Amino acid sequence: MGATSPPLTIWAVSDGRAGIEAQALGLAEAVARLRPAQVEVKRVAWRWGLGRLPWRMIPPCALVEPLGAPLPDIWIAAGRATLPLSTRLKGRTFVVQTQDPRGAFGCFDLIVPPEHDGLTGPNVFPILGAPNRLTPAKLAGELAAFPQLAALPGPRIAVIIGGKSKAHDLPPADAAALADGVAAVVLGSGGSLLLSFTRRTPAAAREAMTARLRDLPGLIWDDRPPNPYFAFLAAADAVLVTEDSTNLATDAAATGKPLYVLPMAGHSAKLARFHAELAARGVARPFEGRLATWTYPPLAETDRAAAEVLRRYDAWLAQGRISA
Repeated sequence: MGATSPPLTIWAVSDGRAGIEAQALGLAEAVARLRPAQVEVKRVAWRWGLGRLPWRMIPPCALVEPLGAPLPDIWIAAGRATLPLSTRLKGRTFVVQTQDPRGAFGCFDLIVPPEHDGLTGPNVFPILGAPNRLTPAKLAGELAAFPQLAALPGPRIAVIIGGKSKAHDLPPADAAALADGVAAVVLGSGGSLLLSFTRRTPAAAREAMTARLRDLPGLIWDDRPPNPYFAFLAAADAVLVTEDSTNLATDAAATGKPLYVLPMAGHSAKLARFHAELAARGVARPFEGRLATWTYPPLAETDRAAAEVLRRYDAWLAQGRISA
């Protein structure tokens, strides 16, 4: 592209759920770090409860609110709710879909799924984990917004708790056992706790863990803004995440710090493959009640995917906006 070319326009499209939106927005921001671009967040909602139907049955006219015009140069979408739109736009904009689109691969210019989904194809570019928004600059900026964390005794142990999903659950008894293991490590190390729950954490599990951990040195986020999640990762000397989430482990792996995976009730073969690959790369280990120190190159799969987006976008333009 020439030096006087206008910035690209990129839409990051999702249903607005934090973990889903972070994937689309993280990849869009990574593209914008490589080439001047204006990134807009777009959120999809469907009328009349149609969002619960198979995406092929949802007409675009059922959108609660139109996303606007003109279409962007690059459309980056994540999540099932975006599929009725993404699958109809090929040729009008460069369509990128994260996660597994559940078929219709030919409707997309590029698919960026996690490696553990096992997808292959000429327009498929798998990455380890999921796209995210973490960069060294973002971590530093988030940490600066919470100066009180620097005064906590080390090692600072960040613990990020997921919750109920199709494959996993966190009953109160299991949550209490996790809390007891975490407490033993914090007390044994003389360090401090940085504890954050997610929207999926069951209330009973949150209460069980908070009751056991509230008296430890550190901070337990109580859902009041501002959210210290990224600051916790930046301040931590080690990070513990539950096994139910690709996003949580990917975020933690972007720090280059020791990452431990906490067990939960249930099992997912896909997530087991993901955690095995993290372990094979020297990134993560199962939590066994003690801490160790190791290093690895921070995971930067979002940047790798962003470079592929631009490579394919440029080829698409050179072919007259006709996808291969």
